[in-house]
Amino acid sequence: MKLELLEQHRWLERLAGEWSVEGECSTGPDQPPVTTEMRESARMMGGAWLLAEGSGEMPGGGAMASLMQLGYDPAKGKFVGTFAASMMSHLWTYEGSLDPSGKILTLDTVGPSFADPAAATPGAMTKYQDIIEIVDADHRVMRSRMLGPDGEWRPVMTARYRRRL
Repeated sequence: MKLELLEQHRWLERLAGEWSVEGECSTGPDQPPVTTEMRESARMMGGAWLLAEGSGEMPGGGAMASLMQLGYDPAKGKFVGTFAASMMSHLWTYEGSLDPSGKILTLDTVGPSFADPAAATPGAMTKYQDIIEIVDADHRVMRSRMLGPDGEWRPVMTARYRRRL
């Protein structure tokens, strides 16, 4: 059985390549953001799946690694994927779609709630979104946000990707 590659699969090709990444992450209310620098190497597998491997240093020291896998499932009519990182035990699973402009992919997922660690129920989960925006052929931005207990979306992380030449 051969997979018919669609426009959505070709969209993922735009994320393939060697990238330098600068990010900032929220560490809590009234706390300054933490900055990070990483590298990402992303390639297509069979034209259908993007495999993106990241590496860098954790704020405060220590190596980190991540792996994102993204594809498009025609039966669901959705982008699908997973994300795993060495500094966490949760496997993030994605489902998402492109906006009408074709520049923004919003990936919905569920993960551990970090809303207020002092008040959080152990094991509590909440909704998250990873939003990938294509700025141009050599630049993209990923913004992560979580749904707070008050029903408002809160920024968690922003990463700016620059294609390495």
